[in-house]
Amino acid sequence: MATTNTDPTTNRTVLEPLLTFDPTLHSHTSIKSIATNSQSFIYLGTSSGSLLLLSINPDTPNDKTPSTKDPNSTLDFDVPSRNVSFIKSVSVGDSAVETVLLLDEIGKVIVLSDGFLFLTDSGLVQPVRKLGFLKGVSFITKRVKSSESECSDLLGLSSLEGASTSSRILSRLGGGVRANGVKDFVQKIEGDYVFAAVVGKKLMLIELRVGKNDKEVDLMVLKEMQCIDGVKTLVWINDSIIVGTVIGYSLFSCITGQSGVIFTLPDVSCLPLLKLLWKEKKVLLLVDNVGIVVDAHGQPVGGSLVFRKGPDSVGELASYVMVVRDGKMELYHKKLGGCVQTVSFGSEGFGPCIVADEESGNGKLVAVATPTKVIFYRRVPTEEQIKDLLRKKNFKEAVSLVEELKSDGEISNEMLSFVHAQIGFLLLFDLHFEEAVNHFLQSETMQPSEVFPFIMRDPNRWSLLVPRNRYWGLHPPPAPLEDVVDDGLMAIQRAIFLKKAGVDTTVDEDFLLNPPTRADLLELAIKNMSRYLEVSREKELTLSVKEGVDTLLMYLYRALNRIDDMEKLASSGNSCIVEELETLLDESGHLRTLAFLYASKGMSSKALTIWRILAKNYSSGLWKDPAREHEFLDGNTNVISGREVAATEASKILEELSDQDLVLQHLGWIADVNPLLTVQVLTSEKRVDQLSPDEIIAAIDPKKVEILQRYLQWLIEDQDSGDTQFHTLYALSLAKSAIETFEVQSTSQEPDDGRLEETKISDPGGNSIFQSPVRERLQIFLQSSDLYDPEDVLDLIEGSELWLEKAILYRKLGQETLVLQILALKLEDSEAAEQYCAEIGRPDAYMQLLDMYLDPQNGKEPMFNAAVRLLHNHGELLDPLQVLETLSPDMPLQLASDTILRMLRARLHHHRQGQIVHNLSRALNVDAKLARLEERSRHVQINDESLCDSCHARLGTKLFAMYPDDTVVCYKCFRRLGESTSVTGHDFKRDPLIKPGWLVTR
Repeated sequence: MATTNTDPTTNRTVLEPLLTFDPTLHSHTSIKSIATNSQSFIYLGTSSGSLLLLSINPDTPNDKTPSTKDPNSTLDFDVPSRNVSFIKSVSVGDSAVETVLLLDEIGKVIVLSDGFLFLTDSGLVQPVRKLGFLKGVSFITKRVKSSESECSDLLGLSSLEGASTSSRILSRLGGGVRANGVKDFVQKIEGDYVFAAVVGKKLMLIELRVGKNDKEVDLMVLKEMQCIDGVKTLVWINDSIIVGTVIGYSLFSCITGQSGVIFTLPDVSCLPLLKLLWKEKKVLLLVDNVGIVVDAHGQPVGGSLVFRKGPDSVGELASYVMVVRDGKMELYHKKLGGCVQTVSFGSEGFGPCIVADEESGNGKLVAVATPTKVIFYRRVPTEEQIKDLLRKKNFKEAVSLVEELKSDGEISNEMLSFVHAQIGFLLLFDLHFEEAVNHFLQSETMQPSEVFPFIMRDPNRWSLLVPRNRYWGLHPPPAPLEDVVDDGLMAIQRAIFLKKAGVDTTVDEDFLLNPPTRADLLELAIKNMSRYLEVSREKELTLSVKEGVDTLLMYLYRALNRIDDMEKLASSGNSCIVEELETLLDESGHLRTLAFLYASKGMSSKALTIWRILAKNYSSGLWKDPAREHEFLDGNTNVISGREVAATEASKILEELSDQDLVLQHLGWIADVNPLLTVQVLTSEKRVDQLSPDEIIAAIDPKKVEILQRYLQWLIEDQDSGDTQFHTLYALSLAKSAIETFEVQSTSQEPDDGRLEETKISDPGGNSIFQSPVRERLQIFLQSSDLYDPEDVLDLIEGSELWLEKAILYRKLGQETLVLQILALKLEDSEAAEQYCAEIGRPDAYMQLLDMYLDPQNGKEPMFNAAVRLLHNHGELLDPLQVLETLSPDMPLQLASDTILRMLRARLHHHRQGQIVHNLSRALNVDAKLARLEERSRHVQINDESLCDSCHARLGTKLFAMYPDDTVVCYKCFRRLGESTSVTGHDFKRDPLIKPGWLVTR
């Protein structure tokens, strides 16, 4: 189905007039046929039977030829033709030359005139000879191959070897034996050139062979097939011959001779016309004004081309199809289908026209023949076509053309990138900044340094890096964006004035209707230039270009006050030049960005100084704290304050520094803001060389107790420090804090609160860097460490109420009695006291604990319940007599009777159980002795036939040994095997052999 072309005609100049030629100066007749070749030779066939040969140079147009005129205008055909050379003219006959077939491969030309074929050379030097046996020829065409694999060998179908002499003569004359309507004439090898000729209702495949002396010409009929009457056009491609008649189009196979209808034409339609598209190796079929592209099998491929009228002739030039009619030539794009150019060379009713092109399909020259003149056109170079579109601001058409040329392989990727960059600069100066950057990004060869002059005025650090590439000179030299915007606004104002005066301009219509402001344009320009530099950062660039990209990108961010992007760039890996930015950022107040930049470049001292100034300004109110403003606006209290942000960023730097003096210099103000950050700095594992613990401990503010404790904890627990000084200092610091905490909580306790529970004691204040209470940490450390001095710690807490801590210290010193007194009497922790007795492991410890329960002294009542608990849990370990002697007469009998009774029963049970074990042991001993006696009393009889179970030697009177598994070996083998392993491999030490006895059955 034909597709309708709705695309408007574009103003692209593909062809330009070259010159005109008047054939009447050499032959007073009209032109009937025309053909051109790749050497720029033109053959003109006239109605009087002459063949003219012209030569033209398409690269040197005539100065007087109106090549600079608009191609849509009518040409001045009276211009002298100095660039065309008339070479020769020969007479073929009295009838018109209907077809000129060029055989460039063999340097021959076949001419069809008055139904006969004539042959001459390409230079018209040799006389024209008539190929006599063919007459009544109406059409000829040569075979075109798309590839060798898709073409069959015409000479391999049959052979004439062994045929009679008359058969060979008939093959020379076009005769042969008819079989199913097909005559086969085959030569052994395929000759120099093959073409097809329509003779009446026959289609003949003919081979033209030329001898070595170029004078002997042999014309061989390879095949003769039945054809259709009234052939108007003919094309032979691969193994298919497409024939056009007034009825329709048919396809013949040159191998089998079979034919089929492609499609039929309407009753009222233009004459059929076929055009071989050399470049794609396809065929264009004309149905009225619709061109349908088919392949070698007659199948439609791609879309259709819709022309304005049915053409007189069709030509091909690269990606375009040319049609001529009524004094006009139109160029249509093969793939897009749109008309890209219209050239007028005559008025309506000018007469039939013929267009000729080079057979390569990608030539430079096009000739259009009218009855009286020949007009030559040359293809405009692709570069000039692109330039012309860019001058007319047709950027989309230019990109489409370039991409089309790239897909056809006519230009390289570098050229495509070059054009994108050129369009980008043109759009940039037209104030279309977003589109400009889009084209910059599509260019693979454009260097980021080319945009540097738009950001920073010359001269600057990177002036020498800017390529001095003027492209095609279509845009002004690079200038700062401010100047570009100012010049663009002036152009808009000028265009508005001219429009009022009725003068058209190339300025964008949107700008004329809604003139933009300078601020908006400048902001848009900076945003898109920033976008280009952001993408350029991901490319592989030289160091100097990287420095320029990052530094100028920071300039652009600052111009837009994009603080987040500035800080992100400065804090990440970058190639910014500090000297170019520090004054700028300092004067504009972007100290955070400058601090990030200093830190990324290893200038830690400057960065820390800035963070310290920022923290001071936030705390003193010189600067507005963003956290307070945010809290005031929406009540959010989770926003980090400016002071904490400054301290956090400073701590990140200090965590990696090994410069101890610099760390200690900034440690104090960070500790004032957030002690946890100080701890992170001191305990950081990121630095190469760790700090001196002695100097750090001396530098920590004595008021910052938790920082000191956390640092000591890190030294002891994480760094496995075995320094007794650190252990003792840590214990003393914890003990002092625990005493202070206990006193504070004791004074704040209400009178009716009762005894303070240990588990609820926690450190005062809500900003502690520890999650556990100080007493808990003290108790854990006192129990786990053995490197501190317990006496020093005990001296500190001696007068305090830290009884559990005292018990731990006394335990370290081996004061068992004091430990039991504290646990049992002061803390009244019976479970802990009993556990400590178990650690001692002596029964007298339990008796000592029982004495304390029953006689606590200092006027304290006896702890009968605790005593009963002790007797209940560990009574079997105590001597009943001692217990009875220890029990107080005041102890209620009902509390102790059950316990004492249970203790006595357990004592008796333990005694009887020991007796059972003793008797069982004696029985086992007796059984073992009996078994051993039985083994030793066994008798073995050895005779002359007895053999060693290992070496199989006769034992005779030799010494021998017998193993428990009854194997017998000689003494030599016994020494080799050993006492524990027998010949069978049984190891009696690992796997004893147990024999049943009177007590042991297995």
